[in-house]
Amino acid sequence: MEVVIVKDAKAGGELIADGIADLLRRKPDALLGVATGSTPLPIYDALIAQVKAGSVDASRARIAQLDEYVGLPAGHPESYRSTVLRQVVEPLGLSPEAFMGPDGSAEDVQAACEDYDRALREAGGVDLQILGIGTDGHIGFNEPCSSLASRTRIKTLTEQTRVDNARFFDDDIEQVPHHVITQGIGTILEARHLVLLATGEGKAEAVAQTVEGPVAALVPASALQLHPHATVVVDEAAASKLKLADYFRHTFANKPAWQGV
Repeated sequence: MEVVIVKDAKAGGELIADGIADLLRRKPDALLGVATGSTPLPIYDALIAQVKAGSVDASRARIAQLDEYVGLPAGHPESYRSTVLRQVVEPLGLSPEAFMGPDGSAEDVQAACEDYDRALREAGGVDLQILGIGTDGHIGFNEPCSSLASRTRIKTLTEQTRVDNARFFDDDIEQVPHHVITQGIGTILEARHLVLLATGEGKAEAVAQTVEGPVAALVPASALQLHPHATVVVDEAAASKLKLADYFRHTFANKPAWQGV
């Protein structure tokens, strides 16, 4: 696992966008796994800026959704499908056909989960998966004590996660669904490169447990320790509880160019 400490969210977003741009230059039709929420927005903003400036061609990129609420009406503005289309697919100039995600409004939700897991495999797998992290250490919607081998499935949100996400629903927690479809931890670990961005002091404890704690289902993000190519990018506030912060700064400052992203 590589840990990179940056000055702020903007710097983190630009660093990760540079990595995505390098991937697209090597593999123009790369399948990018995207997360929602406020944390990854600097990544998308920086990547969109590069595309508009002509420094990278994203026209053949494909986008895969990480998770989706269950039960929101089709086209609901806070469904993750609508959010990804609005924040990533459309600004990058991609067609809706470049996008894939689970159907949270399906009559048979379990079948929709299995269909999405299969679709990811048939698409050749995710090349780079962007992740955020919850204050309780969740990734995707794999809440604490999720199986580290789990596949795409239905999950019940914790009350804390619903509280955290109420800001997207006019601060009304009653509007936040109780259930979601999420890629499981086992599914996420199949991506070729995992990139987690965390910003703010509120994420510091979760980051410390993820990076320096034991691998444990209680902290789902700690499963990144098992991945051969995982990058954790954190701002100074989110890095504030890392015991090895100085070492992480030293290793990144002295990273050889041949090592790549």
